Amino acid sequence: MSKIDLIDNGWVDLVFEGRNKEYGAYQLRKGTGKRNIWSIIIMLALAALIGIVVGVNAIIEANSKEEISADVELSKIIKKEAKVEKKAPVKIEEAKPVEKVKSSIKFVPPVIKKDSEVKPEEELRTQDDLNKSNLNVGALDVKGNSEDEGTVMRVTEVIAQPEEKPKEDNQIFTIVEQKPTFPGGDGALMSWLSSNIKYPVLAEENGIQGRVIVQFVVERDGSITDVQVVRGVDRSLDEEAKRVVKSMPHWIPGKQNGSAVRVRYTLPVTFKLQ
Repeated sequence: MSKIDLIDNGWVDLVFEGRNKEYGAYQLRKGTGKRNIWSIIIMLALAALIGIVVGVNAIIEANSKEEISADVELSKIIKKEAKVEKKAPVKIEEAKPVEKVKSSIKFVPPVIKKDSEVKPEEELRTQDDLNKSNLNVGALDVKGNSEDEGTVMRVTEVIAQPEEKPKEDNQIFTIVEQKPTFPGGDGALMSWLSSNIKYPVLAEENGIQGRVIVQFVVERDGSITDVQVVRGVDRSLDEEAKRVVKSMPHWIPGKQNGSAVRVRYTLPVTFKLQ
């Protein structure tokens, strides 16, 4: 059996001897050797590339395993070192309010100090001073509020203070969620005004009429205060409008956030001759 040479193309000339070499088959077989060489080179290159990739991956995986093991060991060391014993929190005794307290004089323990360092309240009281005071000896100088039933106050106690009453808000609103109303509504208000207005004689004789604009404050209890004429017509009509507004019964007060508040209200009082 003869050896096969993949590079030598001499066999092609033997096959096509005396034949038409211009035919494409001759040219195709003539380049078989070059194609075989390139195929071998490409296969070797691919095999080398695959070998390099496999080797690099193996090196990377080996390094990563070493890093992970080092991290695990380091975390174990840190956890062991991070253990700190927790101490129980120190309880601080809060000052307790005492309702009934006796008057007392402070007992000052003797301490050796320079005269310049001694404060007036820290001066040592003599036994005569304590006897003359007729007060109980305690930890503080205290003016008590109950000498019969009270107790001598300690350092951790304070005298209970009476609760301060909340200050009333005197703000006057102009716009509220629920405006103040006359008992019975606007119709009852107009009827009450027409029934209680006394037309001034001088204005009636002179034919004076018009609309007086009056402002007033409806208090939390519905009473009327701070009545003022903001736009008048005649002095006699203005005074009558103020008088009749001041004499109105209590209104239903206005409310803001569910609570009764002071509200400034504007009311036109019409004087019209028949």
